[in-house]
Amino acid sequence: MQKSLMTSSWLAFLLVIAICSCNYASVESVSRRSLLGNGLASTPQMGWSSWNHFGCSIDEEMIRETADALVSTGLYKHGYKYVNIDDCWAELSRDDEGKLVPKKSTFPSGMKALADYVHNKGLKLGIYSDAGYLTCSKKMPGSLGFEELDAKTFAEWGIDYLKYDNCNTDGSKPTARYPVMTRALMKAGRPIFFSLCEWGDLHPALWGSTVGNSWRTTNDIADNWDSMISRADENEVYAEYARPGGWNDPDMLEIGNGGMTKDEYIIHFSLWAISKAPLIIGNDVRNTSKETMEIIANKEVIAVNQDKLGIQAKKVRMEGNLEVWAGPLSGYRVALLLLNRGPDRTPMTGYWDDIGIPPSSTVIARDLWKHKTLKESFVGNLTETVDPHSCKMYILKPIA
Repeated sequence: MQKSLMTSSWLAFLLVIAICSCNYASVESVSRRSLLGNGLASTPQMGWSSWNHFGCSIDEEMIRETADALVSTGLYKHGYKYVNIDDCWAELSRDDEGKLVPKKSTFPSGMKALADYVHNKGLKLGIYSDAGYLTCSKKMPGSLGFEELDAKTFAEWGIDYLKYDNCNTDGSKPTARYPVMTRALMKAGRPIFFSLCEWGDLHPALWGSTVGNSWRTTNDIADNWDSMISRADENEVYAEYARPGGWNDPDMLEIGNGGMTKDEYIIHFSLWAISKAPLIIGNDVRNTSKETMEIIANKEVIAVNQDKLGIQAKKVRMEGNLEVWAGPLSGYRVALLLLNRGPDRTPMTGYWDDIGIPPSSTVIARDLWKHKTLKESFVGNLTETVDPHSCKMYILKPIA
């Protein structure tokens, strides 16, 4: 009887091992089938883009000056390494070989020379195209039908990042058009970060991880409170799909462009950071104010965004205009955001059982905007009074 039980136990054990092995093989197989495995997005990308502040008013001198400013301000030391040229950089017509041509009036030196300049600063150069016949501005060609040629051209120029928009298409689904560029980038001979700008129309969070390194979950952001906060709401729905290698993108940052208050910009940066969103600043870095620098160069908030665990935070409690956002960090820590979207100064509480900490735990709290560890420790919850259109952001660490 004992021998029979032992035999049965071993059979059960071997069955478990077999099942686990099959599951692992299945996961590995899925991973290997991923169209994009370039290793470029272990954490959310950080950098600068021309669009939010400059639109189509761009030229190579301004791009060089921006690269200079990222270095001179020290922003590159905080992780802002991509210098991304958005729409309107190319001539409307391709050359005789079908290649995209940098606009002679604004980029006379060409993209290879500009990439060399940016690389010599220790930075990376990004560029823009579209999965359609024309880009969204209609001032330059898209890459539809020219994916392999354009990807090869970008690689030859030394491009490190491609933002790929979704305007002026042939009517086919993004799920058909975007993977074509993915495959083209894979064959281009240079690792290029692939940022899908599909606006969330066909829920790219559901399919983007095998196609790109990040995917837009929202329409374009504008520099005002309603636009910013609604983008955060829309992006939060897809939290479970973000992970190292691929990130939800609620669009670029507007901090420093003048349309919101300092407290609202702090909320903007805090929400993007805790949501593991790309931190792509969109102001004029050459003329960054001290107030703006204090926000976008907050290394403690940036560290939450770049945490190696890579888990996007979620809303864990909502009571009218009061929201508690939380997400786990490495080292058994938790990021906590108390957000007051309303018009009144109000006490707010983060409860341990809402945010995944055992209720009886004793916790120390680090205030990430005041850059100080609170003197008292907390058991069960943390309560702070939050001003209207303001937030408090903490890292919580259990100590007992």
